[in-house]
Amino acid sequence: MNTLRVTSRQPHPPAVAFVARSGTGKTTLVETLIGEMRRRGYRVGALKHDAHRFEIDRPGKDSARFTAAGAEVMVLVSDDTVAMVQKPEQPPRLDRVLREWFTDLDLVLVEGYKTSDLPKIEVHRTSLGKTLLCRGEKNDPHLLAVASDGPPDEFTELDVPLLDLENPAAIADFLEESFLKFE
Repeated sequence: MNTLRVTSRQPHPPAVAFVARSGTGKTTLVETLIGEMRRRGYRVGALKHDAHRFEIDRPGKDSARFTAAGAEVMVLVSDDTVAMVQKPEQPPRLDRVLREWFTDLDLVLVEGYKTSDLPKIEVHRTSLGKTLLCRGEKNDPHLLAVASDGPPDEFTELDVPLLDLENPAAIADFLEESFLKFE
């Protein structure tokens, strides 16, 4: 069994990446886990890696006009929301994003970043008939567990825990034990 544990000496809160092929339910699982961890009293952040370009500014709005004019950073603030738009010359490093934008949290749930060195839980749906991303051809040493609706076909014995995708409370228990309970 993998015994990788995140310690409090990291420069950012513990983070775990949920990785999977498209259509497996990563977003739904992360959304459910955020609510479950919040109910347990934890401060939780979420980070989504988008491989496609996205625009947060709406054309014609002041914020989009500032960005289009060349502002390198544009922050939009209301009484209950803060949003930042930054146009970096190079993609920001994951550890920098976690360190600078996820302060004072107990845990960060990350969707994506499948090639990162973050601890990972792979989401798997047997009905899709797809192989695991983190085992087989690419044996990712950072894989902590597989959350699935059944055992992956290509493995009779998995070298990491198999979590029940239909039982988010059990997955939250695993997150607590792995990241939030220190000796």
